[in-house]
Amino acid sequence: MLNYFPKYFTSKAITLYFIALIAISVAFSQYSMSALWIVFGMVEVVSFFYFVNILTKRWSLLPEKLFIKRLFTSALFLRLAWVVFSYFFYQAMTGQPFEFEAADAIGYHGNGEWGAINFKKGNFNLPAIFGWLEVSDMGYSTYLSILYVITNNSIIITRLIKAILGAWTCVIIYKISLRNFGDNAARISAIICMLWANFIYYTGLHLKETEMIFLVVVFIERADFLLRANKITLRNLIAPILIGAMLFTFRTVLGVTALFSLLTALMLVSSKSIKKRWKRPLIIVWLAVAVSYFMGGRIATEVEEVWANRTDNQRTSMEWRAGRQGGNKFAKHMSAAIFAPAIFAIPVPTMIHLDGQENQQIIHGGNYIKEILAFFLLFAFIVVIKNKKWRDVSILEAFLLGYLIIIAFSAFAQSERFHLPAMPCYIILAGYGISNITDKQKKYFNRYMVVLFVIIVAWNWFKLAGRGLV
Repeated sequence: MLNYFPKYFTSKAITLYFIALIAISVAFSQYSMSALWIVFGMVEVVSFFYFVNILTKRWSLLPEKLFIKRLFTSALFLRLAWVVFSYFFYQAMTGQPFEFEAADAIGYHGNGEWGAINFKKGNFNLPAIFGWLEVSDMGYSTYLSILYVITNNSIIITRLIKAILGAWTCVIIYKISLRNFGDNAARISAIICMLWANFIYYTGLHLKETEMIFLVVVFIERADFLLRANKITLRNLIAPILIGAMLFTFRTVLGVTALFSLLTALMLVSSKSIKKRWKRPLIIVWLAVAVSYFMGGRIATEVEEVWANRTDNQRTSMEWRAGRQGGNKFAKHMSAAIFAPAIFAIPVPTMIHLDGQENQQIIHGGNYIKEILAFFLLFAFIVVIKNKKWRDVSILEAFLLGYLIIIAFSAFAQSERFHLPAMPCYIILAGYGISNITDKQKKYFNRYMVVLFVIIVAWNWFKLAGRGLV
């Protein structure tokens, strides 16, 4: 097994990025990205593939404790640097310390301020304080309110805490991967997590993605620990249940996916992991009670609406995107039949300039990196099945596939933000795929690069043609 990300793949990935960027800039020169967004993309792609190759080699033989220390401190440094830089960058670009088109972020900020005012007055009645919110938004708004009480509504300190959570996420991903795939794959996955631009990017925003990702990895780690434990304890059992319940208050489908993945893993886990016959029925009964409790009232309504409206919501969203001013008339033809087969690779990076899509342009390099990792993720699925290991890692597979299937049928299938909660499992499996790659697979990677180039160019043409710009 490899203990590093080979230069063969990283150099080709960098080369393809520049070829695609040049081809799109020349073919659609009138709508080429500004130099600023091109620089952002170049930094995201080149620095990721250069350092993931270098660091997976240099850190492969470090003692475990030293590796974790370097992983955490390096991840924290990158995120702190971005938090400070982005605060002043957005202040200069938008006139406020929020990203472009920051309606959601500003809304969360306002919720946090309102919650803090009430908490300081001794009012902790959350349904009354946030009466206009769904359950799926109350968790983050409450979290911000608590931070605002402590920090006196400080935006920058709140984001510095996000940086700490983001760095800690890398360490937990290492631990999950180590337990499932061994040290080589674990170090590769952890370093990918540390360097991937999309994870870093959201630590500098007032959105809830960083906290959701952190809760997801904690849930996966505790659930995986439970599945492998020789003895069930109340502590081991209650942790994933409580964290799964917390996920309901951040995004309804996350809570559903968490409980679904744990139940699925319990059904599929190998007999070696469950030695006593009473363990499985005991846990299932416990979960059934917990699900019945937590799915009462408003949560049950939201879950039911998400599923019942999956088709209508997606169709309505696509029609709105097609009909709005500056929208893409082709969007109305997009559906789950298209999104589902491509769910591992989308969103395709936006490499052209469109007004109102600055956020997509600033992170286009990170989206390109995800498309490269998709090759190794798919290869990991093959290796897991071939080695008959799929039962042992069923919690990762169930969470990743379960969440992405829901997203594929939703109105947010092409939204990069909504893919992020699945990315920890994605990265862990991709790291395993990288560690098992051999010379025989190189030819498939080359073919994948050709297909990927066509997809990237076609997508950017699609975005322009749908608006009548080409």
